Amino acid sequence: MRRRKKTMACKCGGCHYTLNAKSSFDRDLAKTRKFLLRNVSALRMFTNGFFRSKWRSVAANRRIFSMDAREKSRSTILESSKDKRVPIFVMMPMDAFALDASGSPRIRKIKALTVSLKALKLAGVHGIGVEVWWGIVERFSPFDYNWSLYEELFKLISDSGLKLHVALSFHSNVHSSNGKGGVSLPLWILEIGDANKDIYYRDRYGFSNNDYLTLGVDQVPLLSGRTALQCYEDFMLSFVNKFESFIGSVIEEISIGLGPSGELRYPAHPFGDGRWKFPGIGEFQCYDKYMMEDLKMAACRVGKPQWGDRGPQNAGCYNSFPSGVPFFEEGQESFLSDYGRFFLEWYSGRLICHADAILAKAAKILKKYQEDEQTSVMLVAKIGGIYWWYQTVSHPAELTAGYYNTALRDGYDPVVSVLSRHGAALHIPCLEMIDSETPPTYLCSPEGLLKQIQSVSKKRIINVIGRNTTERLDKTGLWKIHSNCYNPQAEVVRSFTYFRMNDSIFRVENWNNFVPFVRMMSTDL
Repeated sequence: MRRRKKTMACKCGGCHYTLNAKSSFDRDLAKTRKFLLRNVSALRMFTNGFFRSKWRSVAANRRIFSMDAREKSRSTILESSKDKRVPIFVMMPMDAFALDASGSPRIRKIKALTVSLKALKLAGVHGIGVEVWWGIVERFSPFDYNWSLYEELFKLISDSGLKLHVALSFHSNVHSSNGKGGVSLPLWILEIGDANKDIYYRDRYGFSNNDYLTLGVDQVPLLSGRTALQCYEDFMLSFVNKFESFIGSVIEEISIGLGPSGELRYPAHPFGDGRWKFPGIGEFQCYDKYMMEDLKMAACRVGKPQWGDRGPQNAGCYNSFPSGVPFFEEGQESFLSDYGRFFLEWYSGRLICHADAILAKAAKILKKYQEDEQTSVMLVAKIGGIYWWYQTVSHPAELTAGYYNTALRDGYDPVVSVLSRHGAALHIPCLEMIDSETPPTYLCSPEGLLKQIQSVSKKRIINVIGRNTTERLDKTGLWKIHSNCYNPQAEVVRSFTYFRMNDSIFRVENWNNFVPFVRMMSTDL
């Protein structure tokens, strides 16, 4: 994660969306081997002791249920939660891939990666998280899917004895990669965007970035005759057909990208293009012509056509603090006004409909694999961790991101309800974060946010998997992850994804913390 100055040093600054990690591949292979040889006695200890224990298949009880089935299955889910082992997945490095001169993808430093995978396996890590990029697979032209990179990578991971969490990534990480391993949207999408920038989210000044398609084109056939939803569906179908033999055996979790960084949210806090920095409240992202057309229709339906001309004009700018911004205070023209409630219900509602449509298609595609318990797989959806200004009444940073969550309204319940309807697990962030480590000036509460999300997830009877937001390899941070995963007030998380594999993990002082953490998470309590 990025370090800021005196404000939330290394905990916040825009990095809740980006994982600014050094790659383990920046070391040469010889150095990697030297480290492992130096620590071989410890690795042998792991294999001779606890880590010989057999892992029960994590996917075994992960069927996709209909809403009715899930409502009737609380006792089943509670029973399965008694399995106190929490499998650990480690995400691949951000720059694990490279494009050669012809634009074809390849794995960087494959020998070093192989050694790293074996070390993680010996340490007790259960699986590897891999982003499957739309911009790599369908890069050059519509329907021209090239899965060769992932065929090679999945085989390498499987041969190392590790399982897979696959994140189907319909976004770009160019702005968050610092020039290292950035993947754009497909080139043919970018060509369309050059002619029509309204296929991307836009702010009130007309600025946009090409990190993710606006949900305004979900149902508009602008992409070589297809809608965005059809593009996502075709990609998912191609993936499942290609890797059918891996699903349920090697691939245990499939996360579906729903927005920037794969998270269900608007790009209200764009990192990397200079518009926003932590702890700014962000800006509403609804000014592409397709969303504006929808807003106008929504305003007409409630008999207030004047409300459909634009978003709130008194909501500050990207780097505003909520104090002194009328829309986020409690006056007559605030988020509590009739107009404020109308706009926020529309803005958040469109985001929820976006998730509903994509997850419906994903659940339908994966349904046939649920008929056989051996091929069951967990469908996953990821939300952002917008924890700054959480202790205000209006929660402005969450509102601009699309979560209509305030001190007076639970904005995560509608989100979790959609996931429940499609049998999807919720991927929640911030498990390593501690309120006392955040600057009090910005009224942050990652712990409060996490508690709220865990509470509504328990109420809606859905599975939860966790992840960290900042890199923590110290004992305090890792212990915080453990305590959140086993929170007695919430369901035990079904797995934890560590962001991400990099040089830091393999440093002796960090490795000596990380391995006991993995063992602790992997032990029946």
